[in-house]
Amino acid sequence: MSAVQFKNDTTLVFDDISSEAWREYTFEGGDVVRIDEPLRLNVSENGHRIFDASGRSHYVPKTWIHLQWQPKDGAASFVR
Repeated sequence: MSAVQFKNDTTLVFDDISSEAWREYTFEGGDVVRIDEPLRLNVSENGHRIFDASGRSHYVPKTWIHLQWQPKDGAASFVR
């Protein structure tokens, strides 16, 4: 699946983060949410909405204590 196949029927704006190989959100207590091949990202006051290459949609509430990601080879380290 590619970012071109992403369908957004909301007024939310999603940024292209397809340069990331993965991203991980770490929560208090040590729980980690990992998303492989993220493609699109919406940042709101309450959290992140992410669409990944497998076609899954994720919502991560803004209660994490750490966020990290790995850019793909040759890709920019920061896109947003």
